[in-house]
Amino acid sequence: MEGAFAKASAITDQRQKIEQYKHILSTVFSSDDVVPAKKFIDHMLSDDVPLVVSRQLLQSFAQDLGRLEPESQKEIAHYTLAQIQPRSVSFEEQVLIIREKLAELYESEQQWSKAAQMLSGINLDSSMRVIDDKFKLAKCVQVARLYLEDDDAVNAEAFINKASFLVSSSQHEVLNLQYKVCYARILDLKRKFLEAALRYYDISQIEKRQIGDEEIDEEALEQALSAAVTCTILAAAGPQRSRVLATLYKDERCSKLKVYPILQKVYLERILRKPEIDAFAEELKPHQKALLPDNFTVLDRAMIEHNLLSASKLYTNISFDELGTLLGIEPPKDSICGLQAEKIASRMIYEDRMRGSIDQVEAVIHFEDDTEELQQWDQQIVGLCQALNDVLDSMAKKGLAIPV
Repeated sequence: MEGAFAKASAITDQRQKIEQYKHILSTVFSSDDVVPAKKFIDHMLSDDVPLVVSRQLLQSFAQDLGRLEPESQKEIAHYTLAQIQPRSVSFEEQVLIIREKLAELYESEQQWSKAAQMLSGINLDSSMRVIDDKFKLAKCVQVARLYLEDDDAVNAEAFINKASFLVSSSQHEVLNLQYKVCYARILDLKRKFLEAALRYYDISQIEKRQIGDEEIDEEALEQALSAAVTCTILAAAGPQRSRVLATLYKDERCSKLKVYPILQKVYLERILRKPEIDAFAEELKPHQKALLPDNFTVLDRAMIEHNLLSASKLYTNISFDELGTLLGIEPPKDSICGLQAEKIASRMIYEDRMRGSIDQVEAVIHFEDDTEELQQWDQQIVGLCQALNDVLDSMAKKGLAIPV
């Protein structure tokens, strides 16, 4: 092979030189051996080959990588990237093709993070070639989607944040939709359930059934709606969650969902029992059942807070231990059950998600409701309407025109 390289490099005519190297390249691929392939790469990157020739030959090499067996393809691709690295500025187009080929291979093997790492190494801010915003947005979204396949919200968010600067000016509807889906999934994985629910619900309301080359089917929209319901139920109990619950409950499409029965009970502020919670848990993803530092799971925390809010509508006051039993907190020794109930209730009161006060001496929580305030508000409205009627009656008696 050394003799073939020497013969090719000795040719003065550039076209003949390239043809000779292409002949050598074809023999390299036909052998399916990594050793001659590596020698070919080393020679292309040596000083014996002019840059204009090596660029063209490495371009052909990168495009034909798929002809090799997967393991050989990986080894040679990684070797090529390592050898090109010191001169990567001169071979950006070739590096791009190799990384895309390698990412495609990893993706076919469902090695999502490795595929994402390959694509993330592409230089999208190159000063040597013009890269349009659509290509940058497509790559950022693709990398984020691959990381999300492995539930890696941290790395996915980094690329979605880059995409956020490009999506505002993008007219490509498919990429914009993919961006929205990725962003919703990241919020979901980061347990920002209320924000995720709003994003999912926005996606579920897409009216178009054909966006570019992508067809939007009813099943995908139903999945987005179901995800919105699930995230809302898992969100921290309080006024904001109640507003989103009301929106979802009034959406006729939700009545067809499998999670509708629990949505109905949560919206109507009914206490949820263990069998209902267990049935709901079967529909959840692993991160939605993850264990928190306080030894409650994400689901446990959401259900306890919901039941606590529901209990505040039923009771005027209740002891900590009784509350703990009502909330379904397992009662271990030393009244830990009551202490946990008190801790959760105090946090909800502090965050203005529930109205009430805690008597630690008597170990009792007193709930407050808005009935008196609403009655007072109603009386003020009645008083205003009565005063207005009196003014209108007085104007009528004096023969003054009454504006309509």
